[in-house]
Formats: sequence, C-alpha cells, structure tokens
Amino acid sequence: MNLEIVDGEFVVLVGPSGCGKTTALRMVAGLEEISEGVLRIGDRVVNHVPSRDRDIAMVFQSYALYPHLSVYDNIAFGLKLRKEKKAEIDTRVQEAARILGLEPYLKRKPRALSGGQRQRVAMGRAIVRRPQAFLMDEPLSNLDAKLRVQTRAEIARIQDDLGVTTIYVTHDQIEAMTMGDRVAVMRKGQLQQVASPQELYDRPVNLFVGGFIGSPAMNLVEATLEASNGTLHASVGDERIAISSEVLDKRPALRAFESKLVVLGIRPEDLEDAAIETDSPPDHRLKGKVELTEALGSEIMVHIGVGARPALTEEVRELAEDLGDERAAAESEEAAHTTMVGRFSPRSQVKEGDTVEVVVDTSSLHFFDPETGLGIYDNDQAKGA
Repeated sequence: MNLEIVDGEFVVLVGPSGCGKTTALRMVAGLEEISEGVLRIGDRVVNHVPSRDRDIAMVFQSYALYPHLSVYDNIAFGLKLRKEKKAEIDTRVQEAARILGLEPYLKRKPRALSGGQRQRVAMGRAIVRRPQAFLMDEPLSNLDAKLRVQTRAEIARIQDDLGVTTIYVTHDQIEAMTMGDRVAVMRKGQLQQVASPQELYDRPVNLFVGGFIGSPAMNLVEATLEASNGTLHASVGDERIAISSEVLDKRPALRAFESKLVVLGIRPEDLEDAAIETDSPPDHRLKGKVELTEALGSEIMVHIGVGARPALTEEVRELAEDLGDERAAAESEEAAHTTMVGRFSPRSQVKEGDTVEVVVDTSSLHFFDPETGLGIYDNDQAKGA
C-alpha cells in the first residue's frame, strides 16, 4: 500500500468488510505493528514510535467515553493526563464545545446524551489535543440514518474549519463520496484507486471500483461489441445499444474490442422509462419485465429483468457477497437473465409484471475488459491504478 496524504487533506478509506482499511488506520495510529515498509507523519518515520507520541487523535466507532465523567471532563481527560495548565485546559475545552455545539451539555454525563451528541464529545476529545492528524474509524456507524447525514456534514465542516489532516475509514460509500477530498478504494488489502469522488464515479479504474462506487450499484452485463455502418454497438442479449461518439472519444481503446466480449456498465440514473422519453431512437433502448418497483417520492427504483447474461467475474461475485445478495452471487453464467435497476422519474406509471422499454443514456456507458477487469479507456488501458 503506497499512499501519500497531503497536509490538511481529508482522505477516506473505503471498501468491503475485511479489505484492510481499519488495519491500515490502526497501523497509522500505532495500534498495529508494521511488518514491512515506512510510515511517516510529517517528516518523521514513526514505525517504532509509541502511539501516544505520534501526535495523532483517534475517534472510534464506540465513542469510548467515561460514563462517570461529565462531558467537560471527558473532553479534558487527555489534556489533564498531559498535565496541561488548568486555564489552558479550560480554554481548549470551551473552544471545542463551541465548535461542536456542546456548550449546553458540558455538565451532563454521557448517559444523558443522544448518540449524535456522544459522538461529538468523542470528536471534542480529539480536537482539544490539536494533533497533526485525526484518525476516524467508522465513527457514524452507531447512529440512525437521519443523524448520520447530519453528523457527517458536521464532521466535514469541522475538518475544513480546523484544516487538520484526516484519515476516515468507512464501509459506507455515500459517506466516502460526500466527505472525502480524495477517496481510496481498497480490496483484499490493496489499493484499487485513489481519486476525487467524481473521478471515481466517472472513470472507475476497474470493475471492482465501478461496481462498488454508486448507490444503487452499477448494472453490469455481458455484451459483445459489433460495428455496423460505421457505428459501434453493444449487443446485449438480442438487443443492440449504439455507442455514442462521445463515449468513443473518451474510450478510444474500445475499437480494439470489436467482435469481442466486454462487461457493459450502466448506472441506474442512466436508465429511464421510454414512455417518458418518447423521442429516443430504437438503438438507445432495452426491453424488460418489471420485477419490483420502489417508490421513493422523488424517484422510483425499478428492478427490470432483461434477456442478457450477467457479468459474473470474480469481482462481481465479491461485490454481490459484500451486499449480501446471495441470489446474484450464485446466479448461473449460462442464464440469459439479468436484473437491472433503473432510477425512473416519479411520473413513470410502470407496475410490477409490465413489459417495458427502457431508454439508455448512451453517452454515459462504462466498459470493462472481462479478463483483466480493467476499465477500457485509452489505448494504454486505464490509468490511475
């Protein structure tokens, strides 16, 4: 693992359970021994420096507050251990409480606080130390959905205000995409891609990153590239989708895959009900049967069975297992059936059991080499691994 994080940057490590992100964080913290390589904080090699002397502050998933101490004393605890002057401790605690909106709660015990308030106390304990870096290990995983959204915005704001280098570990890729200056996607102990959230989304370096980043996940199906009248098409089952010149300009290496099998990736937001987009040409459409609809008010998630073989590479199976999708993980490679998810407009009238036509935004298609798993981009293949 080679990763350089610049001063003041917010970097998120994200990946499936067991991919090594917490282990990497614990090595930075000094809680896990480094068997090989060099870890530097600033200009200092800290491989053998004890955790307490690394000038870092860690925020844990479990808050780790002292139940018998007040909020004030919990925040001040580390400073008292370091025998800081009483006036200095008070200044720092009051400043942290102001930043975190904890001033009304300083005399309370942790049991009198909500989960979000307890997490802010844990943040306060880190802030008062004024460390060189914050390390955060899934700090929001114990909060309910609404609080998570609120608290992740607070953490991002606080980090931006303080300008402290932060490494943040999460399994939740929405957290990763909304908080990180850069996101490092990990798989089986190795970095797959390190990039800005938008670059990860628009130009995933491989199948694993493409399938992991995005919610709902990218639809992945087998396709064969065929040229006809100067236009390249992706044959998906019995249907053909035209590949726009815009896509070919961004992915010149696609020409080399003519008459070959590829993995075609289509994000849910690039699918729409043809009854709404009536002027789309026939080679921008797929037919399928509606298996499930989920009305969310602002949009409808529509699960559509199409007559195409699923892409069942090792990466796709691993992603399915991580999501607990045993059906997808066990699906037969011979089955000419794939369930795709489309993010339809709320004006769509589709119902379960309907046969529908779906419009594909052909300017936003993704393509991967089924043998290497790499994204198909430039003639020297994908960059950024």
